[in-house]
Parts: sequence; C-alpha cells; structure tokens
Amino acid sequence: MTTEVSLTRAFDAFSRLEKAFGEVIVGQKDVTRRTLIALLSRGNVLLEGVPGLGKTLLVRTLSHALGLPFSRIQFTPDLMPTDIIGTNIIRETGGDRRFEFSRGPLFANIVLADEINRATPKTQSALLEAMEERTITVAGTTYALAEPFIVLATQNPIEMEGTYPLPEAQLDRFMLKISVEYPSLDELVRITTLNTEVADIVFPAPVATAQDILDARSVVRDLPIAEGLREYVARLVLATHPGSAQAPAMVRDFVQYGASPRAAIAMIRAAKAHAFLCGEVHVRPSDIEAVFLPALNHRIILNFKGEAEGASATAILRDVWQKVPVL
Repeated sequence: MTTEVSLTRAFDAFSRLEKAFGEVIVGQKDVTRRTLIALLSRGNVLLEGVPGLGKTLLVRTLSHALGLPFSRIQFTPDLMPTDIIGTNIIRETGGDRRFEFSRGPLFANIVLADEINRATPKTQSALLEAMEERTITVAGTTYALAEPFIVLATQNPIEMEGTYPLPEAQLDRFMLKISVEYPSLDELVRITTLNTEVADIVFPAPVATAQDILDARSVVRDLPIAEGLREYVARLVLATHPGSAQAPAMVRDFVQYGASPRAAIAMIRAAKAHAFLCGEVHVRPSDIEAVFLPALNHRIILNFKGEAEGASATAILRDVWQKVPVL
C-alpha cells in the first residue's frame, strides 16, 4: 500500500509539472518530457537549437514550477572557472583577516549554462565535478550541492565562429542531448499571440517541491526492468563500437569511438523515467526506443571518413536501432 501511495503521489507531482510547462511553453512536448526525464534520473541536459526557440524560457519555467533557486550563467570567452564555482576572498572582522568562501552561481538547484560552447575548455571543465559528483572542491575543501541539482546547458548548432566545441568527457556528463525544433505554423501563431497580447509572461506558481522530486526519483529507481531488456541496452551500446561483433556496417565505416558504459546506465535510467511518466510500472521496449537517440547521439565520435562524407550520428544510430533486434 505504501508503495502504491508513493507511486501515485510522485506521478501526480510530475503530471502537475507537465501541465505547468504547457501553460507557458507552446509545443515542444518532447523537449519538456525529456527535460523531466533527466530531472527524474538525476541527469543533466544539453539543449541544442538556434536562438529564439525558448530554451531559456523552458529552464525558467522549470525553476518557477518547482520554486527552487535558479541561476543563469552566460558563458563567454573571458569567463573564468572562479566566476562559476566561487572563490576564497579576504574578510576583515574586528581587525582580523581571514579567508571566506564566496559561492558562485553554480550553487543553485537549477543551473542554466547558456551558450556553454562559447567559454574556454578550462571554464567548461569547471562544471564536470558538479555535474557528476554533485560537489564543488575549492582549495582542498569540498562543498556538497543541494539536491535536486540539474545543469541545463544550451548551444547554437549553426554559429560556430568563436566557439569551443565541448570535449568528449564533457559531453558524456550530459544524460540527454535534446534538439529544440522550430515550431509549426499553428504553434508560431500562438507564440506571437502570447507574446504580443499580454504585458509579460506569467510563470506558474510552484506545483511541486524538492522533496517531491527526491521521492519520485526513489520510485523511478525501483521500477523493474527485465534482464532481457537490460541485455538489449548493452547490445545497443556495444553496437556503436566499430570493433564490436554487433556493429553494423555504418558503424564500422564511419565511427571512431562508440558510446561509453555511462551511456548504457543513462539509457536504463531514462527508460525507467519515461515508463513512469507514461504511467507504467515496468520498462517496455518502447521506453528504450523513446530515449535511445537523445541518450546516445552526443556520444558517437565519427572517424575521418565519417566527417568527410558528412555522416551523422543520428543516421548511424537509427541504423543501429534497426539492425539490433530485441531478443
């Protein structure tokens, strides 16, 4: 009975969150659901799309709907790691001087890393510990970040001048890479109406708490997945490696490095969260299919031939999906 009550309470909380998104965000249902999947799975999100598609609005809506501390970091070439994580400063009290740690904007529950690829690799790497371990270490002292914690980073896929592509180690820390697509005609008309007929955007009041998120994470973690499906995920990930027996021809021809074991973990966690949001009590093959591309498309490294012939990670992964059957 307790488990059923916990499941119902957690599902209700996330149903309210999805509804709150719908009141502010026009369309983009896949984007909002995948963002909630990452939040449920203790993951981070890389949002990719051209400017003006509402990526920042999505993150601000999430922070308002949860009533949690939010910070926006505008990444620029002159941004330093200490501008993100904080630094020790000298405080003088009663004639005594001592070092005191001044926390940076990374000390928030919801962090928007806007245009992350405009900062130098040194500054980008300042996020690694926080994204993976949920801690920040400065001058030998480690500070724990408050949960729930999520980094949502954005990048523009078409404007590459003056940018620093994210290294593989950084990309692998993102559970999902979500493409934000251009709205349809009806959605664009509604967007223009909402933004020209009202004085300002009305963000939702908090509809869930931090404890709701933590409780829902526990429920999702306990959702069962059949051993056959767990093996299926492992075979899918192995099939992205050119040296694997499971690799299809496109992978052998165009891929230099495939997805890491972290990708398999991300797929299972995300599939559990997707099943939960669909009202299911166990993982199905359709849940794995729903998270397959966003969990893997940023983890495939093309070789020289793949780059020269314009191969895409998405096309390669779709071929993998078709060639690796569920047994």
